[in-house]
Amino acid sequence: MKAITGKELARALRRKGWSLKRVTGSHHIFGREGSVVRLSVPIHANRPRKRGLLAHLLKLAGLSEQDV
Repeated sequence: MKAITGKELARALRRKGWSLKRVTGSHHIFGREGSVVRLSVPIHANRPRKRGLLAHLLKLAGLSEQDV
């Protein structure tokens, strides 16, 4: 899995229909119409996210590595 930043992940989520609900500090909270799932994407100093967190967020969002 390639390393991507929080900003890149947020951009991919918006392309797939997720919308920004609120920002709490450096965490952007995304939601989707008709879904109870909320994704908290940390956007810290444009650093890449760790593989485990990235895999978890992609799984919850229903995205694959190729979507990012």
